[in-house]
Amino acid sequence: MYIQKNISLKPFNTFGIDVQADYFVSVNSVEELKSVLSLNDYPNKLILGGGSNMLLTKDVNALVIHVNLKGIEVVNENEQEVYIKAYAGENWHEFVLWCINNHYGGVENLSLIPGNVGTAPIQNIGAYGVELKDVFHSCETIAIEDGSFANFSNAECDFGYRNSIFKQDAKGKYIITCVTFKLSKKDHKLHINYGTIASQLDTMNVSNPTIQDISKAVIAIRESKLPNPKEIGNSGSFFKNPVISKALFEKLLANFEDIPSYPVSDTEVKVPAGWLIEKSGFKGKRFGDYGVHKNQALVLVNYGNAKGEDILKLSKLIQDTVNRLFNINIEAEVNII
Repeated sequence: MYIQKNISLKPFNTFGIDVQADYFVSVNSVEELKSVLSLNDYPNKLILGGGSNMLLTKDVNALVIHVNLKGIEVVNENEQEVYIKAYAGENWHEFVLWCINNHYGGVENLSLIPGNVGTAPIQNIGAYGVELKDVFHSCETIAIEDGSFANFSNAECDFGYRNSIFKQDAKGKYIITCVTFKLSKKDHKLHINYGTIASQLDTMNVSNPTIQDISKAVIAIRESKLPNPKEIGNSGSFFKNPVISKALFEKLLANFEDIPSYPVSDTEVKVPAGWLIEKSGFKGKRFGDYGVHKNQALVLVNYGNAKGEDILKLSKLIQDTVNRLFNINIEAEVNII
């Protein structure tokens, strides 16, 4: 364990924003993490996982703790189900592929989502009809303030749409060290009726899909729409899909006959933020070194040397425009640092 000074965080965030951290340390075990948290010489600390759901807007005057805990293991199983413990520093997509290669079902629709296992519950990541909460059993954490350990069950995490207790009451209080997932070993429950998965499977000439087929379909869809962060800096979907009242939706429908929606309850519907942003004229729009991706309006991108504050300014312009045109507030899904 070695604390470095004045380190660029560009390699540690998928937006590729070049800001400096006063101090930086990568921890490879729970013991190292506990030890670093106890250091009183660094009162300001920033926890960094895969760097996939954050926008850095300025230099970080703190000790950046990079959580690099590794390991995947089976902790319990029966004929139908298996419980897998994965440590926080494991790459999410590589974990999904590990599960699929071992014929464990439940996470295939979550293929190719950027980030690490440890930050997935915070956001309650989701895609193509599946959310993390659907396969989450529990997680182990360490308290930032005193280094004590605590476990959180699925119910205790209070999962919501791109939300959890770790973004609410427990925000900034705990570091997730590992997550235990409950997956199926056979009779997998397949989710193929969301988005274009079914049509992609048809393109692949697959009539009786396996979890492997669904993963391949999701990867193909995502690669066709979303830029690879290794090639163009981005953080995936920058905004949440807003939930609005049916009354407001009916009003909008009168002026926008093609507005898509997904039912949430008897009184609410979810509207795709990407559609709202595209209709507002931002899809593919470029402002020098940053802009909105040409294939997916939900994705803000860094074409090279953009500053975090530039991308933040663009996000606020998009929010203001959508609100003015549709009377809908769209919230950032990305954490602004």
